[in-house]
Amino acid sequence: MEGGAVPTRIMAVSDAFNKELHDLADAGCPVIQIEDPQLHLLAARPVPNKDITLDFMLKVFNNTVKGLREKTEVWCHTCWGNPSQQRMFAEVQTYKPALEVLNQVDADLITFEMKSSNGMDLEAVCKQITGKKIAIGVIDHHTLQVETPQEVAGLLRQTLKYVSPERLAVCTDCGMGREGMSRRHAFYKTVALVRGTNIVRKELGIPEAECLAADPRYSFIRPHI
Repeated sequence: MEGGAVPTRIMAVSDAFNKELHDLADAGCPVIQIEDPQLHLLAARPVPNKDITLDFMLKVFNNTVKGLREKTEVWCHTCWGNPSQQRMFAEVQTYKPALEVLNQVDADLITFEMKSSNGMDLEAVCKQITGKKIAIGVIDHHTLQVETPQEVAGLLRQTLKYVSPERLAVCTDCGMGREGMSRRHAFYKTVALVRGTNIVRKELGIPEAECLAADPRYSFIRPHI
C-alpha cells in the first residue's frame, strides 16, 4: 500500500492530531473530548484487518492525547452511532467486552450511551471503570420523544447505586445535530436533562443548576391569549 502500512498511517495521523490538540490546550481550552468509537465497536465487531486490534487502537488513542492531561481535562466519548438518527445494530449492544481496555485510556472521563439500553450496562461500567469519572447518557438520540425529567432522574438514581456522585457526570447518549431531529426536539431534550439532574441534585443536597429554559417566558410554545 502506498504511503506505508495502515497502522503506520493511522499513527501518523494520531501524531498530527496530538500537535493540534496541544495548540487547543495551550490556548486555554478547558475540556477536550475525543470521539473514539473504535475501542468498543472493535470489541463488539472485530474487523478483518489483523493489525487493527483493541490493543493497537488503545495505543492510538493514548498517543493522540499524550501530554494533554497535564494542561486540560480529557474526555473519551463512546456511543453506538446514529446515522440519520438510525440504530447501527438490530440488537442492543453491550460495553462489557471493551471495559477492560476502556479503563486504560488516558482520559479523565469516559461517556457511555445508557438511555437507549435502559441502563443495561450500568453496574458493569461503574464497577470496571476505575480512577476516572463516568458520564452517563440519559437522553436517547435515536428518538424524537422527549424524555421527562422524572425519567432522567430515575436513570441517575439507578446509576448512583454503583458510583459516587463525585465521579458521575450527566450527558446525552450522543449528539443530536444530525439530520432527523429538529432544533426544538433537541432543545426540550436538553431541558429535560437539566431538570431531571436537578431533581437528583436536590435529593442529594447539592445546589441545583440554573435552567432558564425551564422558565415559561422562554418556551418555544406560546400559550394562547
